[in-house]
Amino acid sequence: MPTDSIAPAEDVSPKADLPPVEELLSTAVEAVGGVERPGQIKMVQAVQHSIQSGDHLAVQAGTGTGKSLAYLIPSIRHAMTSKGAVVVSTATIALQRQLVDRDLPRLSEALAPQLPHEPTYAILKGRRNYLCRYKASAGWPDDEQDQLFDPREVGLTGRMVQRIQEWAQETETGDRDELVPGVNEQAWRQFSVSARECLGATRCPSGMECFAELARARAGESDVVVTNHALLAIDAMEDFPLLPEHEVVVVDEAHELVDRVTSVVTGELSETMVALAARRVGKLIEPHLGDRLVEAGEDLKALLTVAPAGRLDELPEVLGLTLALIRDAAWGCITALGPRMSSDKDDPEGAGLRKAAFTALDEVHDTAQRMLDAFGHAEEVDRAEVVWLEAGTERRPPLLRVAPLTVAGMLRDKLFGDRTVILTSATLALGGAFDGLARQWGLGAKEGGKERSGWTGLDVGSPFDHPRSGILYVAKHLPQPGRDGLPEAYLEEITELIEAAGGRTLGLFSSMRAAKAATEALRDRLSVPLLCQGDDSTMLLVKQFSEDEPTCLFGTLSLWQGVDVPGPSLRLVIIDRIPFPRPDDPLSSARQRHVAAKGGNGFMSVAATHAALLLAQGAGRLLRSQHDKGVVAVLDPRLATARYAGFLRDSLPPFWPTNDPAKVREALRRLSAS
Repeated sequence: MPTDSIAPAEDVSPKADLPPVEELLSTAVEAVGGVERPGQIKMVQAVQHSIQSGDHLAVQAGTGTGKSLAYLIPSIRHAMTSKGAVVVSTATIALQRQLVDRDLPRLSEALAPQLPHEPTYAILKGRRNYLCRYKASAGWPDDEQDQLFDPREVGLTGRMVQRIQEWAQETETGDRDELVPGVNEQAWRQFSVSARECLGATRCPSGMECFAELARARAGESDVVVTNHALLAIDAMEDFPLLPEHEVVVVDEAHELVDRVTSVVTGELSETMVALAARRVGKLIEPHLGDRLVEAGEDLKALLTVAPAGRLDELPEVLGLTLALIRDAAWGCITALGPRMSSDKDDPEGAGLRKAAFTALDEVHDTAQRMLDAFGHAEEVDRAEVVWLEAGTERRPPLLRVAPLTVAGMLRDKLFGDRTVILTSATLALGGAFDGLARQWGLGAKEGGKERSGWTGLDVGSPFDHPRSGILYVAKHLPQPGRDGLPEAYLEEITELIEAAGGRTLGLFSSMRAAKAATEALRDRLSVPLLCQGDDSTMLLVKQFSEDEPTCLFGTLSLWQGVDVPGPSLRLVIIDRIPFPRPDDPLSSARQRHVAAKGGNGFMSVAATHAALLLAQGAGRLLRSQHDKGVVAVLDPRLATARYAGFLRDSLPPFWPTNDPAKVREALRRLSAS
């Protein structure tokens, strides 16, 4: 079971002749001009202990702790004499770039005199993120060539394709993220392949200069490899390794691990995907076999177009027959293609087209089979996956999705099974305990009477004095939020709070509709500039918000976790309601029901845990530096009155709490005047 303290263990490994982590930390902190913090020292010792003992570690480290140094230093120390790299996985591109462009260069230079060699590092992404030299030069047909697009979009995509072609002549890495501004998926797909579509370095004419292979080679020679949760999941789940050999994984932004892994293993099926598979197999097989697949896809389209969106608890007979037709037609095409590996090494273009056809057909066949297998269980506890229909849009047809009800078993067996994993974030101890997320990761005390892998939970605290720097205000006097938009009382409350703060407000709303409605209603009432997510790129809006003190910014999900604005530009964070998942969310509702069927509390395990994570992330936007002060205002009175309110409040930073609106407005006015 988790404990809340760890004593540093005596180092008896071959690395004992290296400086201890405490000494390396002092060197690094001095080099970057920082100050060692108690939480940082505690964390660096805990990570070192975890690496030595082989036990997994979940460590919560508040903003400002310096957690990157705290996990990088023991990781580098371990990599010095181990046979493989240490893998650091993050959820966001921003943190990947921070590690590779800022933290690791400074750290490597600072530690080099005390280590056997200067630490090396590399960033590694999924193959889809790198330009494929062969596909760019071979003139493969566009997968979307037969589809109709808005002429303006066709022109825009054409210009993006031209930009990619010009960039391909000068890039040294082939990394899509180098393209600024970015390009859409339709354009990029014409220059990239997935791991399953790739011919392999030995068979591809461009194999010796392949950007993805070069990135893998650099990673294989590095002490630290920075990647993302999606690639980490694929590497763990697939039979072929994508990451270099490693014994230790650090999962930063670990609160997002379950969602990212779920996204990787979620399958989807639509008429468009079936048609794509049929086009890819094209002239490679007898026409009537491809026609069968096209017809089955058209049957699926006719069904999905008229069916109501939402979760499917039972499989309609006609849908079951259609999925079986798609599965069998795809299998007929796969069989007709013959051997997967062509014996003709002199025809790489033909081999590439066959590989692409197999990839598309396998996805259609396997997803249809998964969807059929998701039904027919006698008891709810026996169900493993959930299927739902997602309504179409102007740009996308309706589609079926299938996702696992839990990824705990996958993570336990594939990620935690044969390596040491350190999970860290500013938000892991929900309700004051690590158990909720640990269960989702597949970690725990016992299962079936057998002891699982050991793990420890540790909260190293925060360098911020939360009770003195921030107020948690819950508007207990307001009515409970309804489904018909923001009540007038909420709009009045927001207006009074923003006026008291002199602007300087980040408004976090549970939906884009609510954010836009609040913006429209309040622009005429407020004398300060008011921006809304969607007015421009989020990056530019946040920049404008941070540079112009009176400005307010309203938005939804990406702002809950993606805003870092230290200083006087942010004094007030407003949260309109507790961010529970929507009651009709197919995956969340199915997971709640599944937990309840197994005897657990579905609401607390799924909905309340989801809300606690987002609340903590949203409240964490307020204090980003030692000198920040302000208010987190939650307008939803349930945070004060509901039976689950204590769990949610215990997940938040320990701000000074109040329900008194007059005290809060006075505090904001004092801050505004200071």
